[in-house]
Amino acid sequence: MTNFSIKDVEALTGIKSHTLRIWELRYGIPLPNRTATNIRYYTDEDLKLLLNVAMLNRRGFKISKITKMSKEDVDALVLDLTLHSNDETMHLESLIKAMFGLDEESFMQIFQTSIEHIGFEESFKKLVFPLMSRIGILWQTGSINPAYEHFITHLIRLKLFSALNTLPKSELHNPKKFILFLPANEPHDVTLLFANYLIRLAGHHTNYLGPNLPLNDLHSVMKLYKADYILTVLTSAIINQTPLQIANKLHGDFPTTNILIAGSQISQSHIQFPPQVTLLYDFDDFSKFLKSLG
Repeated sequence: MTNFSIKDVEALTGIKSHTLRIWELRYGIPLPNRTATNIRYYTDEDLKLLLNVAMLNRRGFKISKITKMSKEDVDALVLDLTLHSNDETMHLESLIKAMFGLDEESFMQIFQTSIEHIGFEESFKKLVFPLMSRIGILWQTGSINPAYEHFITHLIRLKLFSALNTLPKSELHNPKKFILFLPANEPHDVTLLFANYLIRLAGHHTNYLGPNLPLNDLHSVMKLYKADYILTVLTSAIINQTPLQIANKLHGDFPTTNILIAGSQISQSHIQFPPQVTLLYDFDDFSKFLKSLG
């Protein structure tokens, strides 16, 4: 069981701490536990309840009415509204609830609903990455059980692999070749997998090497594959090299290959990178880059 502070709950539900305290006093939803020093903390069940309450309240349901409903009726109403809604915020909140309930069926239903409304790519940009961002904040503060992250990441990866298998054969006359990898101590590959999907969708070829690859291991791959581009994503704060050190290493080892670097770590850097290195700050940058290839 995970314990959440009132600030964690505010970040995940969008309910202000002041409002949470009022609901607690007036309606008893929920009645949080308290530490020995009288600090509130919330359980997984508290969080799921508040996610439901927040979704219904923002859509016109009065708190006084919601508190009179059974848990089962609230769950059913929220799922029904979500599956018949174009509201991206509601979809995101429902995915968070599915994650903390380890509810694979609901997650897949909600994600498929989003795909039907706004498409696969937009669902990743507007749902998956905001979800991963919220998880990342909780992970950094130690407020989330890693099991939840593993659960949701596994489902997201399944959707990506499934989408990859449905892509048609490339019809480009001169497709570019990409190597995609994450360096040592960089284990989170959802962004890299999505980039892999977008490259393949654009008709280019990829050699996906995955996470935790020592930089020196690229030499043997490049001898065989001779890629036009090497792409990596740097999001972890615990990698043992800075983005500039990784860029310099890749540029030095493969001076005639174009190096692409993305991820949150480069946004914190204002250092001059080698000329053969292109920084991609978001997926709009990446989409523009892919279009520039023709």
